Amino acid sequence: MSGIFNLVSPFALSPVQKRASGKLFKGLSEKKHPLILMGVTGSGKTFTLAKTLAEWNRPALIVSHNKTLAAQLYTEFKSFFPDNAVCYFVSYYDYYQPEAYIPSSDTYIAKDASINEQIDKLRLQAVSALLSRRDVIVVATVSCIYGLGSPLDWSATAFEISAGQKISPLSVAAALSRIQYKRNDIDFTGGCFRLKGGTMDVFSPHSANPFRIIWNGECVERIYEFDPLTYEHKSDLEKLKVFPVKFFVTSPLRLKEAVADIKKELKERLRYFKSSGKLLEEERLRQRTLSDIEMIEETGYCNGIENYSMYLSRRRRGEPPYCLLNYFPRDYLTIIDESHVTLPQLRGMSAGDRSRKENLVKFGFRLPTALDNRPLRFSEFEAQTDKVIYSSATPAEYEIKKSKSFLAEQLIRPTGLTDPEIFVRTMKNAPNDLVKELLGLKKKNERALIITLTKRMAEDLSFYFISKGIKTHYLHSDIDTLKRIEILNDLRRGKVDCIVGVNLLREGLDLPEITLVAILDADKEGFLRSRTSLIQISGRAARNVSSRVIFYAEHMTGSMNSAMDEMGRRRKTQKEYNRRHGITPKSIEKTILLDEAFVKKSKDAAYSLLKENLDKFTSASPDLVRQLKKDLNEAADNLDFEMAIILRDKILSLGKK
Repeated sequence: MSGIFNLVSPFALSPVQKRASGKLFKGLSEKKHPLILMGVTGSGKTFTLAKTLAEWNRPALIVSHNKTLAAQLYTEFKSFFPDNAVCYFVSYYDYYQPEAYIPSSDTYIAKDASINEQIDKLRLQAVSALLSRRDVIVVATVSCIYGLGSPLDWSATAFEISAGQKISPLSVAAALSRIQYKRNDIDFTGGCFRLKGGTMDVFSPHSANPFRIIWNGECVERIYEFDPLTYEHKSDLEKLKVFPVKFFVTSPLRLKEAVADIKKELKERLRYFKSSGKLLEEERLRQRTLSDIEMIEETGYCNGIENYSMYLSRRRRGEPPYCLLNYFPRDYLTIIDESHVTLPQLRGMSAGDRSRKENLVKFGFRLPTALDNRPLRFSEFEAQTDKVIYSSATPAEYEIKKSKSFLAEQLIRPTGLTDPEIFVRTMKNAPNDLVKELLGLKKKNERALIITLTKRMAEDLSFYFISKGIKTHYLHSDIDTLKRIEILNDLRRGKVDCIVGVNLLREGLDLPEITLVAILDADKEGFLRSRTSLIQISGRAARNVSSRVIFYAEHMTGSMNSAMDEMGRRRKTQKEYNRRHGITPKSIEKTILLDEAFVKKSKDAAYSLLKENLDKFTSASPDLVRQLKKDLNEAADNLDFEMAIILRDKILSLGKK
């Protein structure tokens, strides 16, 4: 069978990587249980996995435990497979407050969320790729186990149109409206269409560019792709298939059946509340559900429609929900990256979700069917993943037991780099000691990571370093996804000398410019300072020959001793290998690509639109100038100098009028 994946790399596999890849391929062919790739940080596990994936020659799902690492993996696999569909599937919320009810204080918290349109678009692109081709690699977080609509319904409701087809523009507009496209002749963005005479533009969120359909009477004369900013013609199409904007869409007949089922359950639940004397809950549920039903009947959609997904997808109560895994063909490969962290995340999602929803059902905010809008249980996830590879430098006991001790080891780095040397210093006066270290690194154009225990400490320490002339940025979970990627790239480019973070700077983060990792409060035993965590954090310094690690602590702990012993053992093994093979260690060189797909394109488009809209203002009113100056100061504070320049130029032009 010819390969569907084309692996592109300027490097060849090292002998150690070849052995590991060969063992994994043999294991996939012969074993039914999961496999483990155990490799030290910087040993090239990603390249080994890419080689294995290309040889295995089937679609793949790569699951990571956070968005930042998922973005890095996405970029790396995209560079390895430029001719194939490498997709990104993570939570599209920049901010998310789930619906909840707290009985003790009678507090209802409505769902509140901020959706990142760029990530939503990438999610839709991933799903449409899975339904239209086989050479697909999807890099995802645990979002992959959360409910989506049925893949059969989603694909069946897609709208298809061909050149030469007899169909009126109004019929096409009606068909697009049924799959949640909105007509918008002014703000033309993903998920919209516009119609003027015999010309219709459709901007599918699954594609980078919109499409134009031109009619000659009732017959489609031409379909082509064009650039949304310049209107430049890209390519002609014989056929255009447009997938729905939302995941929870279905046919009108299925929608009618679902509404009937919702009404039936509502009737039964109202009867239960009435017989129990819970009149408040009865009336609350009646109003909320009838409002949702009215919206579904009128528009085919309502806020919170996922709570009725069991009826929309025709599942029985208790059956696993449809999720990203259902969009893959049956023979796909699953790779769990940093499995010692990712597997516990996958295991814990379902229980937390259910405990919150049980109160909503009990007190009349939702029908019991809402309990079936849930992530997969861990047992269901394992049942749906056949061929699995766990990848970790520190696999946990569960992975070792599950894999029946099948290990493909990769303990040697091709670059000859050893594990960094570890120094232990007192926590007393640690900030001032770090200032001296960072100023020394700045002179040598080297960078550092500082790891704290709390967000507050990360922010305070960041501001302290800035006051000492060190370009610093903090990084924690409150920073949105795309901003995190941008900050990490600024560190690599030298715009930032140091990043202070909490738990985002652990597994898998690949920053070859780092020569110092400092871990504050290393003696505070717990999850963030366990043996595994200390090894993983220290591993961020294993990509540069000048790297070292400092543990700031008041006393030695078991975890510190164990981590130092293990890293010392690996360091000794690598040194011996280097001596035998005459290898001189050298730092990793890696192109900065992380933010190209995410940040630059969206920023350039935003700046173009900003200039266009600002040019419409010709009046130098005091209120407008005051607001522009406020925006300029805010942009400068955020180091967004492109935005600041645009605003400055506009203020100057208004001042001349």
